[in-house]
Amino acid sequence: MTLTDTPGALSTEPPGAVPARGQSQRRRPGRPRGRAASILGLTPFAFYVLAFLALPTAIALTTAFFDSAGGFTLDNVATLFDPLILDTFVSSFWISALTAVIGAVVGALVCYALLGARPDGALRMMIESASSVLAQFGGVMLAFAFIATIGVQGLITVMLRSQFGLDIYADGVWLYALPGLILPYIYFQVPLMVITFMPALDGLKPQWAEANATLGGSRFTYWRRIAGPILAPAFFGSLLLLFANAFSGYATAAALISQGSQIVPLQIRSALISETVLGRSNMAGALALGMIAVMIVVMTAYSILQKRTTRWQR
Repeated sequence: MTLTDTPGALSTEPPGAVPARGQSQRRRPGRPRGRAASILGLTPFAFYVLAFLALPTAIALTTAFFDSAGGFTLDNVATLFDPLILDTFVSSFWISALTAVIGAVVGALVCYALLGARPDGALRMMIESASSVLAQFGGVMLAFAFIATIGVQGLITVMLRSQFGLDIYADGVWLYALPGLILPYIYFQVPLMVITFMPALDGLKPQWAEANATLGGSRFTYWRRIAGPILAPAFFGSLLLLFANAFSGYATAAALISQGSQIVPLQIRSALISETVLGRSNMAGALALGMIAVMIVVMTAYSILQKRTTRWQR
């Protein structure tokens, strides 16, 4: 018999015996070599965050609160309250909110339809793979695809005009203005919703539906009182993610809208390529600071909703 850690207590286990499963064991101190390897593995990610998140944020703060001579000023931040800049933020908000809501609803319906397909079936794998690709298909390529398809001289536009006498641009060239961003944005918003919301639907346990049926509940009752409240945080979290995706989009809008700066990213471009905008320098940094503030609020709300979602997936 050997003495245990508690004075006066005896153990009937022989020396060197391994404690039975379920019994407490002493935690061995971590090896310094293992800690160094973990830190080394995070180095590429740390450089990525530093180069593409921390450094741009620092540049935005520097240019927003300092003038061209290096002196501290609030004139750049005050520019954000200019009516023209406020209209730009309003335009960015409504185009992002509209495409996010449409993309979230349509994408959720696609996810609901996929519940009837086998998880390892060809149909579901094909749709999920296509969604992963199309969610990243943006920028100049997407703008060119819409110009070649439904542009003023696009394939479908010419066909409708010549074959059916229908001119989709009778009321103006809408594709190259702010309303023209709706269709391209929805094009990548729906696939993004599919790949972000589908795991939440997969997390619904069959036992919940069985318990609802056993207690006499209908299918509508199941979705209204069980599945709906459980999926609500995931749905609104995905909606916020879609809003952030559209709010920060630049390349597609820059390729379609050649005149004017109707959304914030295009306004930042205009501020960067001109010496002065509205008589104030360094306005691009102030606009970027405004976008960063909006994104911080959106992503904080998204993180809170994600924590509520993971509660039901454990």
